[in-house]
Amino acid sequence: MSKVEEFEELRPLLFSIAYRILGSVGEAEDAVQETWLRFDGLATRPTSTKALLSAAVTRISIDVLRSARVRREQYVGPWFPEPLLSDPYQDPARSVELADSVSMAALLLLERLSPLERAVFVLREVFGFGFDEVAAAVGRSEAACRQLLVRARRHMEAGRPRFEAVRKEREELASRFFDALREGDVAGLQELLAADVSMVGDGGGKAPQLARAVIGAGNVARLLASVFPRMAGIDVTFEPHEVNGQPGAIFRDRDGKVLHILALDVLDGQIQTIRSVINPDKLGHVGPVADAWAIDREVRQARRPTE
Repeated sequence: MSKVEEFEELRPLLFSIAYRILGSVGEAEDAVQETWLRFDGLATRPTSTKALLSAAVTRISIDVLRSARVRREQYVGPWFPEPLLSDPYQDPARSVELADSVSMAALLLLERLSPLERAVFVLREVFGFGFDEVAAAVGRSEAACRQLLVRARRHMEAGRPRFEAVRKEREELASRFFDALREGDVAGLQELLAADVSMVGDGGGKAPQLARAVIGAGNVARLLASVFPRMAGIDVTFEPHEVNGQPGAIFRDRDGKVLHILALDVLDGQIQTIRSVINPDKLGHVGPVADAWAIDREVRQARRPTE
């Protein structure tokens, strides 16, 4: 097998590691590309290509995360990970860990960890690496990695969501939600929402976004039922699509450009959280991005009474 073939075989794993550490599709892709450049420059072949490349992409991701955290401290409004429509790495033996770890809720919990804690948790808990491999990847002793993992687990368990619903049940609930959304059915929406549901938007100051989180089933249902019919009136459409392993949808303008992506957290047969990512910087990997400000102006214009 050539170097290129070896690398391409491992690319899905490398991206999945980097994305969970960074929460960014673009930064994860850059980390994988930098890993390839380092691998391509090696004069000799390693004993274990998987171990070497996993360690390399982890170290690169840790460095990127440290600088990214400074930028995130100055981020305008709530920060969400870049939406991931499909995880390229699949492992039937670890399907539960992989699915849980890529959800928006889990990635936001990972933000509470230090870069080293985050890397150790991802490698060990999500991908099942041995402590010797984890230690080599992060440049710490095995004993230190065990301590990092203990701290990381403590933080994660304190607020970790449990998505217990089977995929079919989640999909059925989401289907009912989006049907009610299309119809502007307040009662139908409210029936599917948890009493303390929250709806939050990430515009990063670069697109219209909610001034604050909307809390409560009644408030969220009324907001959704009032806004979407007006958006549909100017030919905004949406297509249900899995987002970070959970139900969601891609909203598009009349030209098919991506306006925003909605992700739903489903637990105990109800929608607990609705997250909307509208920051254009986080949508480019999905396709051409719509002008959200123009859409907002058009919706507002459509609301004005005709004279």
